[in-house]
Amino acid sequence: MAETRQVWAEPLEDFCVQVFQKLGVAEEDAQITANVLVSADLRGVDSHGVARLRRYVKGIRDGMMIPRPEEKVVTETPVTALIDAGAGLGQPVSHRAMEKAIAKAKEFGAGFVTVRNSNHYGIAGYYAMMALEHDCIGMSMTSAAVLVVPTFGRNAMLGTNPIAVAAPAKNERPFVMDMATSTVPRGKLEVYHRLEKPLPLGWATDENGTPTEDGKRVLDNFKTQAGGGLLPLGGAGELMGGHKGYGLALWVDVFCALLSGAAYANTVYPKTADGKPLPSAIGHFFGAWRVDAFRPVDEFKASMDDLQQRLKNTPKAAGEERIYIHGEKEYEVADDRLANGIPLNAKVAEDLRAIGQELGVEYDLG
Repeated sequence: MAETRQVWAEPLEDFCVQVFQKLGVAEEDAQITANVLVSADLRGVDSHGVARLRRYVKGIRDGMMIPRPEEKVVTETPVTALIDAGAGLGQPVSHRAMEKAIAKAKEFGAGFVTVRNSNHYGIAGYYAMMALEHDCIGMSMTSAAVLVVPTFGRNAMLGTNPIAVAAPAKNERPFVMDMATSTVPRGKLEVYHRLEKPLPLGWATDENGTPTEDGKRVLDNFKTQAGGGLLPLGGAGELMGGHKGYGLALWVDVFCALLSGAAYANTVYPKTADGKPLPSAIGHFFGAWRVDAFRPVDEFKASMDDLQQRLKNTPKAAGEERIYIHGEKEYEVADDRLANGIPLNAKVAEDLRAIGQELGVEYDLG
C-alpha cells in the first residue's frame, strides 16, 4: 500500500487557487479550477484531482494553456450556444457553459452548449451535477487526448471521451453516472503505476495491440507514440461489446468536436514541426433539461426514489451484500473525506510541495 497523507479540502483548494493566480490566472477562474480538482479528490476520483496540478502548471508555462484567454460566444439561439474558450483552462469555460445551458433550460425547458478551443476540464460529473440544484437533469461530455485504440485497431485514435449524466431524487442520492468510454481513463493507469500494481488484463494493449498488465509500458508508449493504448469500454474485439464502447467514443467526438468545430480523433493536441505543444483544441458538450418541462418535479423525484429502492432491494448475487446506484459510492467517499480528510498520495503531496516552492506559494498541508 502506497504511503498517503491526510489533508483537508479547504486548505488544499486554497493552495491550488494561489498556484493558479501565481501563473496569471484570474481569481474567479483559479477558484473554479481549484474547486473542480479538489471535488474530484473528495469524490474519490484521485486520478483527476490535484495529482493533475503539475499538468496545468506545465501547460500554462509552455503556452499550451492561456491563463487569461479571450473567451467568446460564437453563435447562440434561445436553446443552444457555441463558446470559443480561447485556449484557456477547460474548467472555467466549462463551468460558464453549463451555467448557460441551465439558464436556457430554466427558461425554455432545455439548453445545450458546445465549447471549442479548450483544454482538459477535469471530471465530467462535476458539470452534470451543477444541474441538480435547479431540478434539472444534466449532461457533460468531452473529447480528449488520443489514448484509445478502435476495435480491431493497433494504434490509439480516440480519447477516453467521458460521458456524465445526473438526475435529482427526493430522499435517495441523486443518480450520477460519470464514465469514460474506455475501460478506464489514463489517470487510473497512473494511479496503478504510482501504487506499483499490475494492470487488470483487458484495460490496455502494448505496441503490438496485445492486452498487457504492464502499466509503465503503456504509459511510456503514450509518451513515445509507439503504439497501443487503452481499450474501449467492453475490451478487445466484439465478444464482450468492445465495439459498443468504441461507438460511444465516436459519438462523443461528434457531439463535442464536430458539432463545435474542435479538433477530433488524432488531430487533438497538435505540435509544431519542432515538437512544441500547441493548445489542445479539444471540445466539450453540455446539456440541461428542466424536469417540470416533462412532468411535476415531485412526481419525478418520487419515481427516482422508487427506482433506486427497487434496484437496491433486489436479491443480491452470491457473496454480495449491496447493490449500488451510480454516484452513491462517490457521495459516501465525499462524506468521509470531508469529515476525516483526503488521503493524498505521498508522491503527489511532494509534487505539490515542489510546485509551491517553484512559485512561491506556501505549502502548509502537512
